[in-house]
Amino acid sequence: MTSAAAHRRLATDAWESLLRSQVAVMRELHKEPIFKKVGSREYDVLFNLSRCPTGWLRLNELNDNVLLTQPSISRLVDRLEARGLIQRKTPDDDRRGVLIGLTEAGAALQKEVGRAHVQNIMQIMEDALTDEEMATLLELTTKLRSSVAGPASASMS
Repeated sequence: MTSAAAHRRLATDAWESLLRSQVAVMRELHKEPIFKKVGSREYDVLFNLSRCPTGWLRLNELNDNVLLTQPSISRLVDRLEARGLIQRKTPDDDRRGVLIGLTEAGAALQKEVGRAHVQNIMQIMEDALTDEEMATLLELTTKLRSSVAGPASASMS
């Protein structure tokens, strides 16, 4: 195998391994009973809203940080609003825009699910990786994200 061919093979094998690892870990995490209270995609929205310094995000800003398409996110936001977990408001500086934020119930649910979720993540990660390996994984995944989306995007997660 030539050097270029070996490099291509290594790149595709590494990519496939990264994806398969992510799927395996997510499947394991979704087995947890806490995700019966709120689905993982719903939790992703609540989590991203909880991390926002102002407490409010525009729909397009939320869309930049979750793994859903714009139409899917709009429907998900509608469902979360109907459950009383998020609320909408019009920004003072843009009467056509819409901001989305957590309600008290949404914030409480996010914290409850978040605590259990972190424990589950810690268990999986600590069983598989040393602290040094976790630091290397963080460095590598941040570097990969930065190369694709730019430094600001990689620092969001």
